[in-house]
Amino acid sequence: MSSLALPVEASDGPRRRRLHPILVTGILLMALLTALAVLAPPLFGHAATTLTSDSRLAPSAQHLLGTDEFGRDLFARALVATRLTLVLTATATALSVVIGVSVGTTIWMAPERVRRAVLGVNAVAVAFPSLVLALVIAAVLGAGAWPATLAIGIAGCPAFVRLSANMAAPIVTRDYVSTARRLGVPGPLVILRHVLPNMAEPMLVLVASCFAVTMMELSGLSFVGLGVQEPDFDFGKLLSDGLVSIYTQPSQVVGPSVMLVLTGLAAMLIGDGLAASSNPRTRSRTRSSGPTGRLRPSGRPAVPPADPEATVSVRGLRVHSAAGVELVKGVSFDVAPGEVLGIVGESGSGKSLTAMSLAGLVPESTDATADALWVAGHDLLAPVPPAALARDVALVYQDPVSSFNPALRLGTQLTEVARTHLGMSRGAARRALVDRLRRLKITEPERRTHQHPHELSGGMLQRAMIASSLLTEARLLIADEATSALDVTVQVEVLRRVVAVSRSVGASVLFISHDLGVVRAMCDRVLVLYRGEAVEELSADALEQGRVSHRYTRRLLEAAEYVEAIR
Repeated sequence: MSSLALPVEASDGPRRRRLHPILVTGILLMALLTALAVLAPPLFGHAATTLTSDSRLAPSAQHLLGTDEFGRDLFARALVATRLTLVLTATATALSVVIGVSVGTTIWMAPERVRRAVLGVNAVAVAFPSLVLALVIAAVLGAGAWPATLAIGIAGCPAFVRLSANMAAPIVTRDYVSTARRLGVPGPLVILRHVLPNMAEPMLVLVASCFAVTMMELSGLSFVGLGVQEPDFDFGKLLSDGLVSIYTQPSQVVGPSVMLVLTGLAAMLIGDGLAASSNPRTRSRTRSSGPTGRLRPSGRPAVPPADPEATVSVRGLRVHSAAGVELVKGVSFDVAPGEVLGIVGESGSGKSLTAMSLAGLVPESTDATADALWVAGHDLLAPVPPAALARDVALVYQDPVSSFNPALRLGTQLTEVARTHLGMSRGAARRALVDRLRRLKITEPERRTHQHPHELSGGMLQRAMIASSLLTEARLLIADEATSALDVTVQVEVLRRVVAVSRSVGASVLFISHDLGVVRAMCDRVLVLYRGEAVEELSADALEQGRVSHRYTRRLLEAAEYVEAIR
């Protein structure tokens, strides 16, 4: 085989990572509260604790919230209480998280009998509200700031044990975890390196929520007299002290109430921001400076379709990533009515992005432009009713398993477009679906419509999805690796039936595949993409006879011949 020197793409250079705006807001607010917790006691401690004769003064410029019955400044007390509240809340939250996550993850490294016993006991503990458990523990330990903190921390452990155990269950069975354990990696290291990072996103949200709830529970214990005791005070203790005067001097509860809301808000914003930043797709959209996830005109003069009768007419299609990298570089082609056009190329060549653009499904992390884009008589650069696209363009996705809702039966999902956009009755749509399933050699088609996706194999699901795409008699069928889950022996047979059914209603087919053998067997023309560019367009006969001009196409042919030779 001849070698093909592939050019190295220029690097975009190091990109500056931007924090999510929600995370920035939460961090700034929490930083402000933390600075207040550090600075308020030395700055306002005297006014907050010193007894004076200025009792029960109304709010004024000197005392923003007035004074209590002992002449202490209420505004200063609310600020000073921030330190003890944050310290106790952080300690209790850390106890719940560390103990709960440690138990919830390590039980999967323990024998099954031990694991069942721990999960059973934890299930009983979770059945009781955490505040009830905290009250029982606090009653046993006695009143006080640190006994209350310990009570709240222990009471919060069962929730983290259950969540972390449920999230770790599918992770510990993954191949990379099994491989690490076979290599003799210690259990704690396996958990730290392979299990916990894959639990980070939902765990961060729960930790932030736990921080806010823990603060409220600690304040609640102080409010009923089981938490912080005199002479110390936190937000709950201040609310308790102001309860007796809430009707005569309501300003006593304003300060601690506002501080409780601000602290809880800061914790929730940090949790949501961390979760968004840990998601690569959300993070890429945050870094993007331009619009993404839409198809728009390129700004050049509009180009009418070369053939008004063409099912597809594309001119100058370009797709950019959120980082500004050009993924599809000015692709142009036409598809005649009833024609089968194959698009081939290596992974990352832009095949699926081109197909998704024709279906009006531009990924959110990309931005697509075109000089002209006509599909099934619709100008996609202008607003098109979704119902029209659903009726005239059928799409067969690459992964059949993830394309279905596991909670719904197949018949309901496969007939949805026909019932919603074609006005077919449920019975008529189901009969038409059964006929399409039978044409694609699916056994017991009536029974399949009543089954859930998990009851069928990947190949059966793929054929069911193809049958659904033929149900609306669309003008264009886009098949993105539609035979990836099918056996080699049935690929060509199924695809020939797809083409036959499509041509019977005059539909065109856009077929994307890596398999040149399948492409040569069913396509009229072939478009070769390489690194986002259409490097060659040729007929199926030319491809079959090896009459190609581009070196990349020649290499694809050589690779296909090599694969056929070793089969």
